[in-house]
Amino acid sequence: MFSRELRDAVARGEITVSIRLWSRPQVKVGGRYPTAGVLIEVDSLDVLPFSAVTEDDVRASGETDRETLRERAAHSGPIDDATLVYRVEFHVV
Repeated sequence: MFSRELRDAVARGEITVSIRLWSRPQVKVGGRYPTAGVLIEVDSLDVLPFSAVTEDDVRASGETDRETLRERAAHSGPIDDATLVYRVEFHVV
């Protein structure tokens, strides 16, 4: 679920948001998922245009800026400001 370079930060609880370009939800609120050697639980799942991603979201996703986040999330296709993305908030259980 997470890029190799982000997994340790996820496991430490430093990353708590993920921005995903999905055609449909791949997780559900309250669901628990193994990743990075830990179990995470999804707290919220929202669909929003990429332009609505906040600077707090960028930091909570482990990225340094919006463009880096856009590039990472765009592995499934291009993302412009109007592209709908999933914002997943989670915590380590």
